[in-house]
Amino acid sequence: MSTPTIPIIKTTHSNLANFNMNEIAFGKHFTDHMLVADYEDGAWKHVAIQPFSPISLDPSSAVLHYGQTIFEGIKAFKNDKGEFVIFRPDQNLIRFNVSAARMEMPQVPEWLFMEGMKQLINVESGWIPTTPDSSLYIRPFMIATDPYLGVRPSLTYKFMIILGPSGPYFSAPMKILIEQKYTRATPGGVGFAKNGGNYGASLHPVELAKQKGFDQILWTDANEHKYVEEVGVMNVMFVIDGKVITPSLERGTVLKGVTRDSSIILLREMGYEVEERNLSVDEIVAAHKKGVFQEIFGVGTAAVVSMIKQLAHGDYLMDFDPENMPIAKALKQALHEIRMGRKADKHGWMVKI
Repeated sequence: MSTPTIPIIKTTHSNLANFNMNEIAFGKHFTDHMLVADYEDGAWKHVAIQPFSPISLDPSSAVLHYGQTIFEGIKAFKNDKGEFVIFRPDQNLIRFNVSAARMEMPQVPEWLFMEGMKQLINVESGWIPTTPDSSLYIRPFMIATDPYLGVRPSLTYKFMIILGPSGPYFSAPMKILIEQKYTRATPGGVGFAKNGGNYGASLHPVELAKQKGFDQILWTDANEHKYVEEVGVMNVMFVIDGKVITPSLERGTVLKGVTRDSSIILLREMGYEVEERNLSVDEIVAAHKKGVFQEIFGVGTAAVVSMIKQLAHGDYLMDFDPENMPIAKALKQALHEIRMGRKADKHGWMVKI
């Protein structure tokens, strides 16, 4: 089957010339164009790249009442060779459709997700920043658009991709509180799906943690608050006695992160032992008291590798020196070198546009 042609409607008033690429923050700036497609009568229709603008929704649209919405986060870069590249978007497509299946939404075909993304980035290539720790952030998402208040899956949907030049998600090492009351996800729930509800439900407990002087929270399991899961909006990795440990995916409560998977592969290639397993708070505290809890860092698309300088369990504080995290630093450097084309991309992670 040939790839359908995607019409491109160019804006007559670009904002690029007046945009300062040296003053970019994460998630605050957007490019001139977006991709839009509608799902109707069992098919994707009206696909187009058009000027970035507000969209019209009926007040009774299902997304506004029942939260049928999913999204992804991807990054594009301009490497040292001057090429425009995207980091592992095929994995995001797979996860997007896993999320869609869990939320009873239609699958998005590869041509729409991948080719639509590539063509949109081609149009907006001038927006890709080259300052340190910056990228073009790519946000594909889908919402339910049925104007109907009955509780059932929507019959119509809108798929969109928007782009924005972005700086680092976390600009400084973080202070993290281990959560002992609230829950991010439960077995059998939607923790593995990248849907809006997961993030909306996290806002209140994170705000409570911020009121205590912390930047984010480390989620624990719903049953006992005994085992660690994710840190804020990232996967998390611990270095204990020289071994890298990251929470297992087996309970379906931890997001299968693309950066998580990439990090595990690279760390093992660098000679580090990596374990994917249940890790209890008690084990973490005991390791700290023993002096063998050496590093803790988050990994994710937005944050890439983000250092954690303090972890708190109640009144017990575990402090770390972000400058003395050799494993986290080596991982961050390895990911950066692959993205910039300075290191061989032997896994074929970088997709050229």
